[in-house]
Amino acid sequence: MVALGEGSSKTEHLSNDGCIIPSKPRIRVRSLFLFRFASVIKTLGCMSPKPIFSSSRRLFLKGVLGSAVLSEFSRFSAALPNPVFAFEEVPPSASGIKWVHTAGKSSQKYFPETTGAGCAFFDYDNDGWMDIYLVNSGKTDFFTPSSPLRNALYRNNRDGTFTDVTEKAGVSGNGYGMGVTVGDYDGDGFQDLYVTQVGRSILYHNNGNGTFTDVTEKAGVAAPGWASSAVWFDYDNDGRLDLYVGQFAEFDKAKALPCGTGDGKRHYCDPRLSASRPSWLFHNNGDGTFTDVSRESGIAGSLGKAWQAVATDINNDGWMDLFVANDTVGNFLFANRGGGRFEEIGIQADVAYNADGRTRSGMGADSEDFNQDGWMDLFLSDLNAEVYSLYENKHDESFTDVAASSGIAKVTRSMSGWGLKFFDYDNDGELDLIIANGSPDDLIEEIYDAFKYREPLLLFQNKGNTFTDVSRQSGPVFSKSFSGRGLALGDFNNDGAIDVLVSVNDGAPLLLRNNIGTENHWLGVRLVGKKSNPDAVGARLTYQAGDLKRTRMKVGGGGYLSSHDPRVVLGIGKRKKIDWLEVKWPQPGGSLERFISLPIDRYITLHEGTGKVDVAG
Repeated sequence: MVALGEGSSKTEHLSNDGCIIPSKPRIRVRSLFLFRFASVIKTLGCMSPKPIFSSSRRLFLKGVLGSAVLSEFSRFSAALPNPVFAFEEVPPSASGIKWVHTAGKSSQKYFPETTGAGCAFFDYDNDGWMDIYLVNSGKTDFFTPSSPLRNALYRNNRDGTFTDVTEKAGVSGNGYGMGVTVGDYDGDGFQDLYVTQVGRSILYHNNGNGTFTDVTEKAGVAAPGWASSAVWFDYDNDGRLDLYVGQFAEFDKAKALPCGTGDGKRHYCDPRLSASRPSWLFHNNGDGTFTDVSRESGIAGSLGKAWQAVATDINNDGWMDLFVANDTVGNFLFANRGGGRFEEIGIQADVAYNADGRTRSGMGADSEDFNQDGWMDLFLSDLNAEVYSLYENKHDESFTDVAASSGIAKVTRSMSGWGLKFFDYDNDGELDLIIANGSPDDLIEEIYDAFKYREPLLLFQNKGNTFTDVSRQSGPVFSKSFSGRGLALGDFNNDGAIDVLVSVNDGAPLLLRNNIGTENHWLGVRLVGKKSNPDAVGARLTYQAGDLKRTRMKVGGGGYLSSHDPRVVLGIGKRKKIDWLEVKWPQPGGSLERFISLPIDRYITLHEGTGKVDVAG
């Protein structure tokens, strides 16, 4: 018998078929919330029980998911002579990245402690090499560090190492950091930083000389509250990058509840105990300032608990839509109807809830056309036992969850996913998927045998209509476990093989070098908008290489609290040339440009409307 719920006499036991048989609960009302457990049991083939009540984030009986326990990752054979794995962990001693994230964990279990933080690949000095930005916590009303904490900016030395230039650049942050997004909001050719925080976020303007200036107040984008992810995209097709900022939930130290599981210890509270909040949409005025259009656009009309958002075009109408992963609230799909208005259609689109009509703990989100049918699909990661979702676009503003048939659901059933991204890690022309995982409850192993606090990274290879888990054979790092959160993609050594940066809650970040992408041919493309927004968010790239024809869209955001290398790498496998490349620029430019006689295994820059190809040296 296992007791559940602080101050509760509720007990439960397992039947012979492994299902829960609950007794009547008696729980104090102040810490009560409904935990929708029936869908989990149904997934496991059990009869649906009555709802279970508790005050901690997720409570499951020991052994309920015994059949879904993650199998032990295989050890790699020592008999293989110098094996080359797809990904290799670059240690701090080799990279020079000595920075470590501090969560500021306390006995009070304030929820922000376990949710951060993000990271980014971006080229802050325009030298053609990806630099790294890492977000840290900091002083706030619920945490006072013993010594000052800061975010970190590492300049790429072009030799596989990085140098900390945070203080010189002036981007150390000033609060409890969560995430980061990168974009050239003023069109001056230099990438700017927006850092989300608990309390007040920061807009750092890139001065073009290796330094940044905090222009938050002037710009009007402080977004007071618990800001989570942020996305740059041009929602009104005026050629300027606007800013979406997600708000997670209402948080007040004075109102924090003591949540537990009946074990006498405090646990992180379930988000259902926090009030939902509206997110923000800021319109770029073109003069360095922004106007809050959250209400008139329809964004603020939907109260949620937003983690990650991704800007994509779900209906091919040329207007960028927003998919928002919500925690314990139905996910949002904001369809852009033009004229500055969004319609929230998550329920109609079948992406708000799971198949049983229940909310989940949506955390990571992304969008790509994984099956190459010309329509953008969606991906959602969530908490252990809830099963991640791969939403296939049905071409009518609705989606079908194909996670089970694709092979993803089975592998992720016992995982909690955060940072993630579609990418072609082996440059064969198919979009693969990587996910950073880890439970938000650092005491979960004291309660459940089936779940772990630290969890391994997952790498899925796209086989067309299915995804194969290739984590085990992709490197020793996949046999380790982490408290993974943010994840950023970027080619830090410019070899065309997309590398990975993972932020670890209360730990050192992981830098993974891709060793396999160079075994195939590729073309890296940097797009610079002129009439269109400077970062060409929303552009579509279609290319032909012999019998291979593929289309990629440049989405805004995606992942979890992180920002990615803006260049698009187009894989062509063993084929030796790209016959042609077409770029459909986003509005208001909207032109279609075709390029031939392109190099391979190189990076190029395409400036909208010029027809020229600038090849990187």
